[in-house]
Amino acid sequence: MIKKFISKLLGQSSGTPGKPHFGKRVEVGPKVHGIDPNLVDERAIHVVRTLQQAGFVAYVVGGAVRDLLVGLRPKDFDVATDATPEQVKGLFRRAFIIGRRFRIVHVVYGRGREHEVIEVSTFRAHLDNAAAEQVKGNERTSKSELAGMKHAVDSTGRVLRDNVWGPQDEDATRRDFTVNAMYYDPESQIVVDYHGGMQDVKKRVLRMIGDPATRYREDPVRIIRAIRFAAKLSPLGFKLEGKTAKPLVACKALLQDVPQSRLFDEMLKLLQTGHALASIEQLHQLGLAKGIYPLLDVVVERAQTTFVKAALADTDRRVGESKPVAPSFLLACVLWADVREGWEQRLARREHAFPALQDAIDEVFNARIGDVSGRGKLAADMREIWMMQPRFEKRVGSTPFGLVEQARFRAAFDFLRLRADVAEVDITLADWWQEFSMADDATREDLVQQAKAERPKPVARRAPRPVGEELKSPSTRRQVDEATSPGEGFEAAPSEAAKKRRRRRRKPGGAEGSAPAGQD
Repeated sequence: MIKKFISKLLGQSSGTPGKPHFGKRVEVGPKVHGIDPNLVDERAIHVVRTLQQAGFVAYVVGGAVRDLLVGLRPKDFDVATDATPEQVKGLFRRAFIIGRRFRIVHVVYGRGREHEVIEVSTFRAHLDNAAAEQVKGNERTSKSELAGMKHAVDSTGRVLRDNVWGPQDEDATRRDFTVNAMYYDPESQIVVDYHGGMQDVKKRVLRMIGDPATRYREDPVRIIRAIRFAAKLSPLGFKLEGKTAKPLVACKALLQDVPQSRLFDEMLKLLQTGHALASIEQLHQLGLAKGIYPLLDVVVERAQTTFVKAALADTDRRVGESKPVAPSFLLACVLWADVREGWEQRLARREHAFPALQDAIDEVFNARIGDVSGRGKLAADMREIWMMQPRFEKRVGSTPFGLVEQARFRAAFDFLRLRADVAEVDITLADWWQEFSMADDATREDLVQQAKAERPKPVARRAPRPVGEELKSPSTRRQVDEATSPGEGFEAAPSEAAKKRRRRRRKPGGAEGSAPAGQD
């Protein structure tokens, strides 16, 4: 009795002190869980069936099971099996082993934009991190030490390598939330639950398996995952359990040791899974609005501005409609205020417009993005979106025809449309480009002519005459007047011309005859 009490205080199982609690296997039939088999992707079923026919154990696992239990159609399907990555790869024609920290297999169906990936992972053992090999640095600084290691942690306890295979109950224990640790067999329609995930789904509770603070130390990215799941499932009534939420703020500092590239990817998941606005609301509620990742801090700070809020809402809408979204578009919206401010400052110094815009963009990249994205396609797409904005102002000549053929025209136009929606540019400009982009060649020509006719005509001004300069002769005066007159037939008034004439000199003695000027 005393041992049980002490074990409870120490957060240990009621069994052997110090031994992890792997839960109790519970099999739930279709009459109880109520999963609709029609919501399960055929490709996921094919992967499970192929593995089972080869003699392996295989289940649909994770968030897909959670979504199926609440009646949603999952967007992604993961499969867990006792087959090793090499064994999985050998069973499928298009399968690729990826990852270093966790080695998994991507089984690919289809090609191009219509392709689908089923992610297959091997059951992993639940290992004591105290017994793991320890490295002094992080993922980047300890590459040589990590080579060949299967289980390794850094000085903070963060897991850097976890590729030791194990039984299913241990695999369930090493997962993060109870609602994500259930297994579904589409062949037998049985759900396997080790940690009360079924009950938590019914109660709408997000509960961490094991001690939350320890789990956050093992992988600090779980902090961001907790926010993302809370945001995604909040419309269904899910809330973070108190014990799971309590250590979040205290553990936030652990994210400083996570590679920037991984934080960048997790930030994009937070903002591009259809719950961007809800995620930002969760960050505020949990006291995590600042300090997770510098660029995310900027997003949260500007989320209430009209333009950025509209961009976040538009991203959520597109995801909800199963339309593609690009991180370059959203980040271009978030950082547009910085680019525009830098551009305006350079224009005020009378710099040329396009070089000034280029310099402003470079300045923003250096300050906000750095080299985390490799300054590759993401940065190139953002630059094109921004650089096209002033070109939309020109609607005559060949410019519109060339612009509409650009690869990033659609994204740049959507950006312009968003600017018009918040009254940053005239709505008629966005309407014109929308009509032009969808029109045939003849209609496009008409639209260009219409835009040309609507341009304000330049006012003709008479060239100023140098002060005090007199014309040599009336004929010269007429030539200058004709060259500088605003219209045909314009002549100087006679009285004005008379003032400019030279007086004729008389001969000495008052003779009547006179010679032309300049003669003796």
